[in-house]
Amino acid sequence: MLRCEDERVDRPAFTDEWPELDLNTGYEIQDHNLAVRLARGERLVGVKLGLTSKAKQQRMGIHVPLVAWLTDAMVLPAGEPVPQSRLIHPRVEPEIVFVMGERLKGPGISRATAMEAVEEVRGGAEVIDSRYRNFQFQASDVVADNASSGVYITGPVGRAPKEMDLYLEEVLVEADGRVVDSATGAAVQGHPGEALAFAANELGRRGHAIEAGWVVLTGGMTDAVPIAPGERLAMHFTNLGSVFLNGGV
Repeated sequence: MLRCEDERVDRPAFTDEWPELDLNTGYEIQDHNLAVRLARGERLVGVKLGLTSKAKQQRMGIHVPLVAWLTDAMVLPAGEPVPQSRLIHPRVEPEIVFVMGERLKGPGISRATAMEAVEEVRGGAEVIDSRYRNFQFQASDVVADNASSGVYITGPVGRAPKEMDLYLEEVLVEADGRVVDSATGAAVQGHPGEALAFAANELGRRGHAIEAGWVVLTGGMTDAVPIAPGERLAMHFTNLGSVFLNGGV
């Protein structure tokens, strides 16, 4: 998968040739590719969830959330254009983002316990980019592909979690000034804290933890919106400010 990412080429899904590929093996591939990323100088900075909203699950035909890794090479600084030259078919999702104040390790993590470990909440957006042709894959395929990781950006407004009702936090998605989608935090597993707890428990099952200082992308609130060169997207949150993306050239 890293070769496809590095060379900006897509491929058929693994399960087209390897139908017995399961989620555990997909996570083993994901962890192997993380080790390669770290060996070449990338730094682990957090985790991301995928397919946490019903909109995304229905569109992709997959009905289980997924967990994947974030490194510093995936950070898109504010104001920088989407790096079209390194992405195959980028699509953008608005996200509620947690910055962790404490280490969190499952199993047995509840939403309440998970939220106690959060230092700050921000709005954000992830530019996802599958290495599979036409975004066609099974759950184990996308796990092996690090849950379609691309780049991500966090917004300028940080709030303490106790100051907010994340269930009701709304986002409006604009494409070139036209509203194309909207959702609230309830779209993310009923509450973004449930997604965080799921991630902690899934990682704990595999012997990992969510570390203090890490960023956690809780999953797309809406369906993903393609972003073409020259296009401008905006994610307007109720209490978390706005996130702007320039499609670049």
